[in-house]
Amino acid sequence: MTTTLNMVKTGKYANDKIIGVRHVQCILCFFCLSLAYAWRVNLSVALVAMTGPTNQTEANATLDSSEESVDFDFFPFTETEKSYMLSSFFWGYIVTQVPGGYIAQRYGAKMLLMVGLVACAILTLLTPLALKLGGWQALCVVRVLEGLTQGAVHPATHSLLSKWAPANERGMLATICYSGAQFGTIMMLATSGFIADSFAGWPGIFYFGGICGFIWVLLWWIFAASTPEEHKRITREELKFIEETRSVGKMQDARKMAPTPWGSIFTSMPFLSLLVVHCTHMWGFWTLLTQIPSYMKNIYNIDIKSSSLLSSLPYTVMMVLSFFFVWLSKVLQNNKSISTSFNRKFFNSVGHWIPMLSLIGLGYVPQENSVLAVVLLTLTVGISAATYLGFQVNHIDLSPNYAGTLMGITNAAANVMSGLAPLAVGQIVQHPKNVSEWRTVFFVAAIFYFIGNLLFVVFGRTDIQKWDTPEMIDEESIEAGQPLAGDKAVQPIPIANGKP
Repeated sequence: MTTTLNMVKTGKYANDKIIGVRHVQCILCFFCLSLAYAWRVNLSVALVAMTGPTNQTEANATLDSSEESVDFDFFPFTETEKSYMLSSFFWGYIVTQVPGGYIAQRYGAKMLLMVGLVACAILTLLTPLALKLGGWQALCVVRVLEGLTQGAVHPATHSLLSKWAPANERGMLATICYSGAQFGTIMMLATSGFIADSFAGWPGIFYFGGICGFIWVLLWWIFAASTPEEHKRITREELKFIEETRSVGKMQDARKMAPTPWGSIFTSMPFLSLLVVHCTHMWGFWTLLTQIPSYMKNIYNIDIKSSSLLSSLPYTVMMVLSFFFVWLSKVLQNNKSISTSFNRKFFNSVGHWIPMLSLIGLGYVPQENSVLAVVLLTLTVGISAATYLGFQVNHIDLSPNYAGTLMGITNAAANVMSGLAPLAVGQIVQHPKNVSEWRTVFFVAAIFYFIGNLLFVVFGRTDIQKWDTPEMIDEESIEAGQPLAGDKAVQPIPIANGKP
């Protein structure tokens, strides 16, 4: 291990190529997350165009000196129907989180992601037809199915990272992957208006997104692999570098691994603190994304939703800052006195406690100073990108072998919090123009940010946990069909004189 680390520092392995096969996997994951999030938000932006003109005469009047008729429909949805359509995705999304992580760790992330995105691309293409034939109820069904297909995206990405990412590159490669979420959101917000105004109309938003999905699937099939050992184009040098530096623990063959140690996982304080910080992060983050547009409109008379520039600004800043934090992380890593544990907790504190302060400050910005309010909003959302180098990669630190399952557990719980946060805001804010009620919302989110990160700083760990590497099961035991114990390692049967 010492020799390997020296080779890493001298660049014998890592710097032979500026872009290795491991980087290609992460770039593909970047576009995977881009598509997933673009498909996730496409309905929210398409609804504006769907409910635009309310009849065919008004629609034809919008065409510049053209006598052609518009061949797509418009729907006068009620606010209740809109809320059902927008939330239905998450009904399915939560269900497949844990199963997705388990399947990825057992059978590999490549096929799981490919099947999931193929299915989601097909459903995206069928969205306009479903709405035309079955109304908003049919669209809800399609969105639930899309959520089911996407539930495995985050756990499978984590599982793939645990196999491909060397320990000293884990934060950088994870940031490359997950910053795709912001890129997909930015692209959807920036292009949806142009697509809706084109000859394709609002259905084009779904058609264009579905076609992009099939292009990605083709590239994924050709260039991706679940593990470095399975990739046909990887060099022996890069394979050896990954194998010897991805973790100090031993990556196990999924076929020989003991069953998932559920008891040990749920009694592990480092994991429980990770679970809490993920949940509190999503409470604060989704409070911002779902409620801030209403706050800005009612308090500062700024309609963020009507401006693609303002809508995409926080996501753009978040993506830019994510790569700045990667650079800063590398600078800190070059300081030998700074541990990985400090690195994780430092960036997580930046991504939680600075937004905590800016959220509180946002509630006290005078109504006449709307520019400062926009700056604080953008800072609060953007700087949370630091968590990519904090808790969001900690699943792999704790357990490279079960990282997909851990991500499935925490992401499922966190998305429940994402759904509860807007409901809580609805109970607190009874008068949208009452700034004191909004301050209460911000204080609640700030408290969640504070407590979650505090627990992570105190109880969080970056060393691989003992339950990550149970005793390997010998192939003879598997072939003999012996039962496997839950948290306990299966011991090989002692053999003497050729007999058990």
